[in-house]
Amino acid sequence: MITLKGSLNYSAVTVLAGSSLLAQTPERVQTFPLRDATGLIAPKVKAGAAKYLGRESVRITVDGDDRAGIALLPGTDFQDGTIEADIALKTTTQPGVRYPGFIGIAFRVSPDASHYELFYLRPGNSEAADQPMRNHAVQYVSEPGFGWYRLRREWPGVYESYAELAMETWTKVRIVVTGRAAKLYLNGSARPSLVVDGLKGEDLHGGVGLWSFTDEEGYFSNVRITPAVPQSLKNGSDAAGSWEMRYSSDAGAMEALMELHRDGSQVTGAWSGPLGDGRPITGTWRNGYVELSFGGEWPKESRQGAPGPVNAFLTGWIDGDSGKGRMRVEARSDGVWVAKRKE
Repeated sequence: MITLKGSLNYSAVTVLAGSSLLAQTPERVQTFPLRDATGLIAPKVKAGAAKYLGRESVRITVDGDDRAGIALLPGTDFQDGTIEADIALKTTTQPGVRYPGFIGIAFRVSPDASHYELFYLRPGNSEAADQPMRNHAVQYVSEPGFGWYRLRREWPGVYESYAELAMETWTKVRIVVTGRAAKLYLNGSARPSLVVDGLKGEDLHGGVGLWSFTDEEGYFSNVRITPAVPQSLKNGSDAAGSWEMRYSSDAGAMEALMELHRDGSQVTGAWSGPLGDGRPITGTWRNGYVELSFGGEWPKESRQGAPGPVNAFLTGWIDGDSGKGRMRVEARSDGVWVAKRKE
């Protein structure tokens, strides 16, 4: 087990790199003042120039009921690096209707905007009287397969967090993406408000978009995209093999061995470690991303949790001969795993 983004004219600035590697791949900083909607790729939303709270910006609205929409920034193809933006939200619901709001920045967006990674804010939740609702103030999702409902049910508290936010106020957002990990920073803080280690999307690069929702006005300005030299990642690594694992959790650390076999998208195998020996594993493989589960026994010698039958769930990415992800033992522990394929 394992213990383990006077107009939307943008400018490109060549940044001289100090190292020979960076000199071969110079960074291209893109800036989008967003004083009007010229150039925005927004077939399914309404985008226009607006002056909001004394600032020239772009206003995004979405028609329909309970639906999100994206306006893509032109000429963006982002993999790793930093996206900075100023965003603000104004609800258009009737007085007395609770509406925490939805506004964010999408990255690695496919050309048709059907696939993307997203950090978004819900300012109204920051002021909720109920603590669990307050904890839904900033969130991560990966569409189309990993929306908020699925992530919250399967991994409570992992992909959302509390942050001090407010409606009708400009908020500075900074997103730092490194390979399969991303961090969300707010209002110049040196500490992230949300950390996602293990992005769910298969696309390793794509556009950057302004994301908003129905029953609100989303305002955006001053987007700056600073690419970094991307990590050397490639999807499609096979899960089959013998894996030495370490699981680090809130209930302690464990080491284990997993034997995995793959037939197309289906994975079978066995787990041997503190939760039992030879425990049958079943699950799925998607372009290197695995979702596995097995039944075991919580060890009597553990200081946390009563002994007895348990169900364990693992998700994560296989990259070559290493793997990394999250593991949850139902009602007992939650943490991260890392693994190496045995030669």
